Amino acid sequence: MVEAFQFAALWLALAVAATALSRHLRVSGALVEICVGITAAAIANRFFGEGSLGAGQDWLRFLASIGAVLLTFLAGAELDPQVMRAKVKEVSLVGLVGFAAPFLGCAAVAHWVFSWDLRASLLAGVALSTTSMAVVYAVMLETGFNRTEFGKGILGACFVNDLGTVLALGLLFAPFTYRTIIFVVVSAGVFFALPTLTRWLTGLYGNRTAAVRTKWVLLVLTGLGALALWSGSEAVLPAYIAGMLLAGNAAKDHHWVRRLRTLTVGFLTPFYFIRAGSLVSLPALASAPLVFLGMFAAKTVSKIFGLFPVISVFRREANERWYYTLMMSTGLTFGTISALYGLSHGIITAAQYSFLVAVVIASAVIPTLIAGAAFVPRHLLHRPAKPRPTAPALLGEEDLDSE
Repeated sequence: MVEAFQFAALWLALAVAATALSRHLRVSGALVEICVGITAAAIANRFFGEGSLGAGQDWLRFLASIGAVLLTFLAGAELDPQVMRAKVKEVSLVGLVGFAAPFLGCAAVAHWVFSWDLRASLLAGVALSTTSMAVVYAVMLETGFNRTEFGKGILGACFVNDLGTVLALGLLFAPFTYRTIIFVVVSAGVFFALPTLTRWLTGLYGNRTAAVRTKWVLLVLTGLGALALWSGSEAVLPAYIAGMLLAGNAAKDHHWVRRLRTLTVGFLTPFYFIRAGSLVSLPALASAPLVFLGMFAAKTVSKIFGLFPVISVFRREANERWYYTLMMSTGLTFGTISALYGLSHGIITAAQYSFLVAVVIASAVIPTLIAGAAFVPRHLLHRPAKPRPTAPALLGEEDLDSE
């Protein structure tokens, strides 16, 4: 137990340092946490030995995973059903192209340029086809675009993109068994009943029992996550769908959403982002930098050349098109999940895993930095003065919108 508290204190110290750096550098906190994770792991491995940072601790891996699940749920809850219906053509087309272009491009480069075998090349295509819902949502929160139809459209396209990644991973590599059928049937039943059960539970116990909605959401997400992992799928997929289904409920109670956001961003997601950075092996990258550069170029070029013409159909202003394209060019959550799946199932080697994770993380950092520095469509941001909530509503929560 002493060791667990020591590691927790160390990682939270890294999170605090990343927050301070983020404020001074005016860079997304999620991206700074990734970079802090890379740096901390390199220093710890150099002076104290491999694994000395504790990224392999089971409890830490769980905190990181539940952080990704909750962040994905919140991203789904931010979607406005009316905006999504109005933008169904846009998000579907952008999301499908955002998946297909890098999947084909990266798989081809891995197989024909770097001579990876077919299964490893296909796995590389899957891992690098993603768009990072975690990073994009964190950036949407920090910029305020999560409250605009522009930002909600980006989040919707991210969902379609990552859905294609998950389906490709399952169809190409995951065995289709009776567990898959059970997962689909049970999840469908839960999704069908979830909005009604949530309204009933809120009406019966809301504002009477401490944080009943938060406990209920955590129960649903962990239950579906366990079932997804048992079936060979991933826990973040049902989380996003659950968030979409509860978007209407979330829109009616902003205080509850902010409290859940505080728990997620303030405590859980730093473990996820810092751990993602700590997985990168700098010695492996240094031994073959051309592989890293080639795969990163394949992902970035295929994303941009595939997405920019499509996004230009829906967005005429240059900053909007470039910002949209660069946000869709990020990658993290499903990319690292896919790479880890390939490593644990013997599809790729440890060196190939390091290359893929490094490319995934670089794609989370570099496009987002460029988008934030040069292409933010500030004319879409409207920040009217908001009335401050009363003191009882703020009790025990931190208003992230004011940070």
